[in-house]
This record gives sequence, C-alpha cells and structure tokens, in this order.
Amino acid sequence: MSWTLKPASYFADFADRWQALNADTLASPLLALDWVRPLLREFGSARELVACHEQDGQVTAMAILTPRGRGAWETFQPSQAPIGLWMHRPGVAIAPLTASLMRALPGFPLVLGLTQLDPDLTARPADAGRVRTLDYVQTARVTLAGSFEEYWAARGKNLRQNMKKQRNKLDKEGISTHLQCSTVPDDVAGVLADYGRLESAGWKADIGTAIHPDNAQGRFYQSMLEAFARRGAARMYRYWFGDRVVAMDLCIEGGDHLVILKTTYDESIKDGSSPAFLLRQDQFEQIFNEGRFRAIEFYGKVMDWHLKWTSEVRMLYHVNAYRFEGLAYLHGRRKMQQEAAAAVAAPAPVTPVTESKPE
Repeated sequence: MSWTLKPASYFADFADRWQALNADTLASPLLALDWVRPLLREFGSARELVACHEQDGQVTAMAILTPRGRGAWETFQPSQAPIGLWMHRPGVAIAPLTASLMRALPGFPLVLGLTQLDPDLTARPADAGRVRTLDYVQTARVTLAGSFEEYWAARGKNLRQNMKKQRNKLDKEGISTHLQCSTVPDDVAGVLADYGRLESAGWKADIGTAIHPDNAQGRFYQSMLEAFARRGAARMYRYWFGDRVVAMDLCIEGGDHLVILKTTYDESIKDGSSPAFLLRQDQFEQIFNEGRFRAIEFYGKVMDWHLKWTSEVRMLYHVNAYRFEGLAYLHGRRKMQQEAAAAVAAPAPVTPVTESKPE
C-alpha cells in the first residue's frame, strides 16, 4: 500500500484516476471533475495536495487535502462544497488508510480530518482505535417514488392549502406564472446574471456572498455549470411572474440524482406569495413526470422549509483520525462531555415531520 502526494496544481495528472474512482464508487456529481476543477481553481490556497492511494495496481482511495494549523490536515472544504473531497473503495477500512496517509503527509500531523461525509455515499465507521466521528448537520432528500399526485397528497395539509391559496390569488390579480428550465452552456451567463440580481437585492448582498461575474463565486458557478451543461447534466430553473423572474434554482445531476445547489427568490415580494415554493411545486411535478431520477438532494443544513417537502433526513458527519490512540481517547472524552452539556442546554434537534405550519 502506498500514497502518492502532489501539489494540487498537478491535479490534471490525476484526473483520469479521480474520474474512474468516482464512477466506480460514489458516482457523485459533487466529486465529478467538472465540479472539482473550478472549485480548486477559484477557492484553492495553493497549499492543497492531491493524495492517491494504490494497492496491487488499483486506485483504492483519493482525496484533496489542505493543512489546518500546526499538526493537522483535513479535506479541502470550501463553503461551496456540500461534501468533502474524499473517496475510497467499499470494503477498504478508513482506519488503515488514514493511518498510512498521516505517515505520508508532511509536517508530522497528529490529526487528519475527513469533513462533511455523506453516510449514503461513505458508510460511517465505528468510533474505535485512532478513529472518531462527529455529527455535522442533518440534510434532506426527496425520494421520487410513485407519481407526483401521490407525493403531493402526502404533503402536509397546510402546505397544500397554502399553495392553492397563493395560486388563486395570483390568478385573480391576472399574474401568469411559468417555470423555465435551461440546460445548455450558452444559457449559463444569462441565468447567473438573473441569479445575481436576485441575490444582490437580498440579504446576501450585505455579507458579500452574492454571485457576481467578477467574484470567485460567480466565476466558479459559471465555469462549473457550463462544464456540466456541455454534457447535459446542468439544470437552471427560473420562475416567472409575468415577465419578471422571481425565484431560481441552480442544479446539477449525476446518475439518478439531482442536486439542488443554490436557491434564491425576490425578497421584495411581501404580499403573502412564496415564489420559491411555487417554483418548487412546479419543478417537482415536472421532475416526477420525467421519471429520470431516483432522488432530489437538498444538501446543506435541514431547515424548517425543507421539512414541508420531505420527511427524509440523514446526518452528515466528520471523521477525525489521530496519529496516537491516546489523542483519540481524549477526543472521545471531550466529545461525551460536550454532548452531555448540549443535551441540557440546547433545543431539541431537527427531526422529520409529516405536517407543517403554513409558510
């Protein structure tokens, strides 16, 4: 068993191996080359390393890693990435992989963090030996089973009534609505211009995270979406009130999953309408009727509004691997103390529901 480590500027040399390993294992669009390349280009610090593990001539694990202070490394995890850049083949245990990787990394690291792993993609290991795990956030998905009519009938009564009320109100006011789905590279720039206008008029403009053609955020989404669109794997939804864009979703697909990356809406609408919810209803109906996908992934932290659309949640998690078992033991004790304190002081965690209050 051996690890090869190279600066991330050499990622192109590993691209075929990265693509093949993702195809053979997780098959996630969030680990596709079209995702990773612009992510590194726009948000990398030039300190990242590509790590490739091979055994008996087969690639068994790959990661993109970055130093985190003295004595620590972790997977490259800019805020735009819902899951960590780590892959390994099923049946290969994380513990020996991380132990050998720490021995290969520069700087004598004491801990290696694998961040934001999805248990549906990477099985959560047991806390044992030098490996410990931590809960990150719950995330939500919609499994596309049956018809849209069956799915919609299973939503909360309050949601269904609220959506019907909104549509009746728009009809009375003579406001037509329609959903537009753009999928080709030539549409990306225009879509992102509309998206940026909506975001820049809302709260994200105040904290500097709105998409703009001249910032890293805008460059990443344009490059990434154009790359996915070139192979028919991007979906950019715009929802219109008449000739006005009022809500948008940016999505990518991989295999039988559709991932909703970003959502925005016109925050100036204060008349009781929810453009994002109207978009979501029409969007889901369209996707159900297509019959192409098995699931829609929200990723990100579960919010109350997610639970109006699904009762399926799962916990994303981190892995900490330690160079010495004593450090793992100390971490485990500290984790138990923190969990005990949190159980007393914190509100109850988010759990699935089947009925929701009106928005």
